[in-house]
Amino acid sequence: MDKISGGDKYNIETAEILANEAQHLPVAEATPIYEQLLLLFPTAAKFWRQYVEAHMATNNDDATKQIFSRCLLHCLQIPLWRCYIRFIRKVNDKKGMEGQEETRKAFDFMLNCVGADIASGPVWMEYIAFLKSLPAINGQEESHRMTTVRKVYQKAIVTPTHHIEQLWKDYENFENSVSRQLAKGLISEYQPKYNSARAVYRERKKYVDEIDWNMLAVPPSGSYKEEMQWIAWKRLLSFEKGNPQRIDTASSNKRIIFTYEQCLMYMYHYPDIWYDYATWHAKGGSIDAAIKVFQRALKALPDSEMLRYAYAELEECRGAIQAAKKIYESLLGDGVNATTLAHIQFIRFLRRTEGVEAARKYFLDARKSPSCTYHVYVAYATMAFCLDKDPKMAHNVFEAGLKRFMHEPVYILEYADFLIRMNDDQNIRALFERALSSLPPEESVEVWKKFTQFEQTYGDLASMLKVEQRRKEALSGAEDGTALESSLQDIVSRYSFMDLWPCSSNDLDHLARQEWLTKNINKRVEKCILANGTIVIDKTSMTNISSTSPKIVYPDTSKMVIYDPKHTHVTGSGTNAFDEILKATPPALVAFLANLPAVEGPTPNVDIVLSICLQSDLPTGQSAKIGISTQVQTGKAGIPSQLPAGSAPATSELSGSSKSHPVLSGVSLKPGSNRQYGKRKESDRQEDDDTTTVQSQPLPRDAFRIRQYQKARASSASQTGSVSYGSAFSGDLSGSTG
Repeated sequence: MDKISGGDKYNIETAEILANEAQHLPVAEATPIYEQLLLLFPTAAKFWRQYVEAHMATNNDDATKQIFSRCLLHCLQIPLWRCYIRFIRKVNDKKGMEGQEETRKAFDFMLNCVGADIASGPVWMEYIAFLKSLPAINGQEESHRMTTVRKVYQKAIVTPTHHIEQLWKDYENFENSVSRQLAKGLISEYQPKYNSARAVYRERKKYVDEIDWNMLAVPPSGSYKEEMQWIAWKRLLSFEKGNPQRIDTASSNKRIIFTYEQCLMYMYHYPDIWYDYATWHAKGGSIDAAIKVFQRALKALPDSEMLRYAYAELEECRGAIQAAKKIYESLLGDGVNATTLAHIQFIRFLRRTEGVEAARKYFLDARKSPSCTYHVYVAYATMAFCLDKDPKMAHNVFEAGLKRFMHEPVYILEYADFLIRMNDDQNIRALFERALSSLPPEESVEVWKKFTQFEQTYGDLASMLKVEQRRKEALSGAEDGTALESSLQDIVSRYSFMDLWPCSSNDLDHLARQEWLTKNINKRVEKCILANGTIVIDKTSMTNISSTSPKIVYPDTSKMVIYDPKHTHVTGSGTNAFDEILKATPPALVAFLANLPAVEGPTPNVDIVLSICLQSDLPTGQSAKIGISTQVQTGKAGIPSQLPAGSAPATSELSGSSKSHPVLSGVSLKPGSNRQYGKRKESDRQEDDDTTTVQSQPLPRDAFRIRQYQKARASSASQTGSVSYGSAFSGDLSGSTG
């Protein structure tokens, strides 16, 4: 138990280990483990099944029923439900007619809940077999039993499951055994429905196969597997919402609900799935069902503010104001730990539902809260100005907040925006002067920028130039005099409007570069003379950048290795990396690599080698009888006189065959050894398309054609200037640039 209550309580490996250990413990000792596991994984059907089977093994029927009542409706998995039906049949096995009726009701209940599952075929078959086994005292009961069996068959054959074809065959046999004349009409009636269900099954199976049905529901971590599972469930839901079987709306909605419930077994901690499920109900008119989904969602994810706001919105839209208010109050809690956003949204809710006075009263209480920030003042002042049409109240709220948040540049900017909308230029200038006198230079950049923009819009040229000069003096830091000088950047700033500029984009880039150079023009530059050249490192600028941007981590340039073309690579690191690769390589592949010859020199281009091999007409096993000489006279067909070092052996070591195979590299084939083959290839070549090039034709086999082929390739390469890969038989790689 201590393992699962550690740091990572949703550790899947630990949960699996504990579940396996619990299976070998007595029920009394295993129960606390199962309860702890199911507290963390309440939709893990396999843990519920292990838990209930442990109690079934001890014949503890009361505990078994209690466990089933806790898990069945939210764990729609066939193995768990088949365990349930086994328990019901065992309990009612000796109760006679009453027990049979209870079992039949249990089957109906199970198929109503999980009958749409793609794996429910065995459940339908088991139910049909159970109905057929019921005794019939007279003809009327026999007729009733046959009618019941027929109805179950007819439901099963229109349900897309893995066993739909077997169920159809069983249904045909059943109808023919009852009445061949009646069977013909019923089978022809249900044949199109069965064909449609079978087609839908094949489509559904593509989506179902992408889902991991053994996955445990854990909070999203952003892993690739989790994202792929989320996508797979989204695709399946979209498929079911399209009603591919064209069934009635009620049946289609029931199947969509079933798919959502199965999805939530694995996406239990995904708020977007809960939200989609609830909104789907709401759009369909089932508001009560949507509310139940939201309630379940908040039980699963009690810390999700998004779901609470969505739930409150649904309640407010349907007119349940008090229910919505309770949700907002649950977000506020005791008020001490409430978030700023919760205060703001509750003020807006009160303004919508109870009026101006209720919102104002709560604002006066909220501003006393320790969690109240300047956002609450901005939100309420904006509400008073835009909704209540009360600019005086909004101005008073901003002034009250200024006493607490004079040090917040964002609050100053919001207040300035409000005064600009009021066209109160006198108070705007006073606000900027008050704020800039109290803010430190590093926090006043945006305020100065806003002040400058204001003067460019509302002031005259003199006031505009004065504010710009003050801004330069305040932000220059008195490091040098260059920052106080005028530049074309000032002209661009003053005479631009929206996306209109008094210069081109190239001019803007040039000015920005010049501004950067101006700031660094007087900085001392240290030069480091390296063995292979000269590199200039501006250490002072690097220090300045690192000091002004503490949140950015820069690399340690003193440990950087300068590239040197003459530098020889150290083989130790490469060898270690290769050894690591070999450790992960299968033994068979390692043995194959060990038998490869050691070749020194340039590494061949794999694509070129494969291209030549694909164009070559490799001999079959029957051509092993062709004589192969290991020593070839020079001057014939341009083939080397000897086999290259380390050539492949004549026997196939991979296949284990003792037959010798011809070796292409450095091999001379006698002209007359394969005449029939040459004739057959000649006839095939005549049938080729006229557009076939020399390079795309298969390589010849006899020496005469080899010489012709080489000449054709040489002439083609000289005309086109392309690279010629040489002869596949010689293994040469020649390049011609034309």
